[in-house]
Amino acid sequence: MYNNNEKDQEEIFSKVLRAGRRTYFFDVRETQASDYYLTITESKKFTNDDGTFYYKKHKIYLYKEDFNDFRTILGEMVGFIIKERGTEVISERHQKDYEKDKNFDSANISNSDFTDLNFVDI
Repeated sequence: MYNNNEKDQEEIFSKVLRAGRRTYFFDVRETQASDYYLTITESKKFTNDDGTFYYKKHKIYLYKEDFNDFRTILGEMVGFIIKERGTEVISERHQKDYEKDKNFDSANISNSDFTDLNFVDI
C-alpha cells in the first residue's frame, strides 16, 4: 500500500512558475497541527532515447520558523548575483548570439544603456 503524508495534504494556496524545461511549484500545505508550511518543487523535463518524456523532481520544505532567515539569505544571494553579473542571462542557448556579436565593442557602451534596479525585501 502506498502511503505518503504529503499526498494526503491538500494544497491551501498554489502558484506555478514555468521557466523553459523547468517548472517551479509553490504550494502552501497544512501540518497535522493545523499550521501552514511551504513546499517548493522543481520539476525538470527530460527526453528518453525513444522520444518519451520523464520528469525529475526536487522538493524543499520550508517551515515558518525558517522564513525570516531563508528570506534574508535568498535576498543576499540574489543581490550578490545581480551585483556581480547583472541581470543578463548567459547560457548555452545564447551561444549562437555570442558568435554573432563577438566583434562587439564594449567601449561604446555608456551608463545610459543600463537600467538601475531596486529590490524590496519580501
